[in-house]
Amino acid sequence: MTTIRTTCETCGDVELTTSDIALELVGSGDTGTYRFDCPTCNALQRRPASQRVVTILLATGVAYEITVDASPLTELEIDMFVAMLDSDDWFGRLVASGS
Repeated sequence: MTTIRTTCETCGDVELTTSDIALELVGSGDTGTYRFDCPTCNALQRRPASQRVVTILLATGVAYEITVDASPLTELEIDMFVAMLDSDDWFGRLVASGS
């Protein structure tokens, strides 16, 4: 079983297994963050994951999820969507707009 050593802000160095860590990749998947519950104090820890750290964690079998960094919808976008739904051909217009 693979052991991964990292640091808890409170307890210092801790050892984890691959199932103790969750990796969140952003955008292209080169970087992200990883999180774990400290086995000593049970505090949730969140750390940045550089490209090197991501490569190591993936190679050891750590589970991951990819997140999309999207901006929130604006009021104008919501109003345009509602107006589109009021039309008879709303679906065709939605597909044509690429939104």
